[in-house]
Amino acid sequence: MSFLSRLDISVSGMMAERIRADVIAQNVANATTTRTEDGTPYKRKMTVFAEYKPYTNIDVHKPIEFGSILKQSLEERRAKRYEGVQAVQIVEDQTPLTPVYDPTHPDANEEGYYYLPNVDVQEEQIDMLAATRAYEANYAIFEGLVSMSQKALTMGK
Repeated sequence: MSFLSRLDISVSGMMAERIRADVIAQNVANATTTRTEDGTPYKRKMTVFAEYKPYTNIDVHKPIEFGSILKQSLEERRAKRYEGVQAVQIVEDQTPLTPVYDPTHPDANEEGYYYLPNVDVQEEQIDMLAATRAYEANYAIFEGLVSMSQKALTMGK
């Protein structure tokens, strides 16, 4: 693992947490939305993260030329620039919606109920705090690596 790939790992963590924070902000903004474009109440969304390792498909027991490994490595780097973590999917929470009885509400059904989104603002605040802390941790690692590289460059003087 090269030194620069360590920077990629912390940057990928910051990017993933930013996506997570954006999804959380969208959830909070739509916490009372009873009708979306398709006519249904808003459903809470969650971000799914997955580990990304670009060099896992190299077989170390198979003799191959260095040039082909380098070419494969460069192609993988172009396809996915970072290693570490990535946000692979945004899924809807399957928690049931909250029914509210109000026959005068414009979205009420025949029985007089309309449905509120399955967004709990307090839970979203906790998730945002966790996303913020994870982002800050990745940023601290990034800053530490940059500082170490600057000190290493000045040592040779």
